[in-house]
Amino acid sequence: MDIWETNKLLLFIAFVVPGFISLKCYEILCPSSSKSSSDRVIDAVAYSCINYAILFLPIRWVEASGTLQKCPIGYYIFYLFVFVLAPFFWALLWKKIRSTEFFQRRAPHPTEKPWDFLFEQRKPYWVKVTLNDGKIIAGRYNSKSFASSAPADEQIYLEETWVLGNAGEFLRKVDRTAGTLILAKNISHVELRE
Repeated sequence: MDIWETNKLLLFIAFVVPGFISLKCYEILCPSSSKSSSDRVIDAVAYSCINYAILFLPIRWVEASGTLQKCPIGYYIFYLFVFVLAPFFWALLWKKIRSTEFFQRRAPHPTEKPWDFLFEQRKPYWVKVTLNDGKIIAGRYNSKSFASSAPADEQIYLEETWVLGNAGEFLRKVDRTAGTLILAKNISHVELRE
């Protein structure tokens, strides 16, 4: 059995590519721990089948109406939608559904870590990071700051470093600094203020 035969290759593309696109888009939207290759192929085939099940009636209409002969460009644009755009849309829709309050009461949130959930909102914060040795680094998390997301270890870049007063208040920005990068292995806990 030669997988490179045209019929088998087309079947492989038809039943793996749409699902693979859905999986990749969903992984970008909701990072998580990686799966084995065999699990990914099974998931890709399953998601491709779901894609075809949802789009069954439009696909049947396009095939029955002779669109290929009447409007070849429209036919190819339709299948571009089926193979690429629809799988991307299903990933967006699934994330939106999983993030609803109704779904949250019945299943886990799509974002695995609180770190990712908090920082994906891209809200500005005044931040105090307490290190394992008890030292506190204070700074401003804003539009030029960055926090890592899963599956990478938690790291945070604060675009501004601030000096704290004796009572823990933010006194002033540290001059001539480009911010602070703090690694997960050094963090005890993080305090955020709006």
